[in-house]
Amino acid sequence: MGVRFSGELAYEVHAPNASLDAACLALRKAGVEHGLQLFGARAAGAMRMEKGFLHWKADLITEFDPFETGLNRFVKLEKGDFIGREALLKRQAEGARKKLVTLQIGASHAPAHGGASLMQDGRYDHLRRRGQRVGMNLAYAFAGPGLAYMGSPGQLGLCGDLVAATAIARSPCDPGFERFWG
Repeated sequence: MGVRFSGELAYEVHAPNASLDAACLALRKAGVEHGLQLFGARAAGAMRMEKGFLHWKADLITEFDPFETGLNRFVKLEKGDFIGREALLKRQAEGARKKLVTLQIGASHAPAHGGASLMQDGRYDHLRRRGQRVGMNLAYAFAGPGLAYMGSPGQLGLCGDLVAATAIARSPCDPGFERFWG
């Protein structure tokens, strides 16, 4: 038992390949009275995003450092020498070029897609993902300083239209993480 990548209470069930179908059917039957429903990988991705969980090689990419992705709490520059320390000290002194922000998209007709353009003051940044459990169309973006604070407005290219995009708190589902860790 544990909190899964989706931010929800979850269990992992291990069964031999030959028993997978029977195990799935038994779990689904037992879950009917509890409202158990199947969901796919995109729904799990949306739930982890609504919880504010970041994914390696989707949201955490090598083009951006820990200061830009909001992971600076894990960087212990005072612990002594380590590979990359000098580069991180330099980046910290220069300040972040971009910052990973969560955006609420002002449209419901289509989800935001990774790689879409985010525009503010004539400058473009790029989106990383999407979400839906909290009734919002969400996206992550590495935004320039002008869009890197809560409430800052921008626009997003979505299905040929420019729609509003507003920076919001990292975890709109459970901002204080009280649900499982409080």
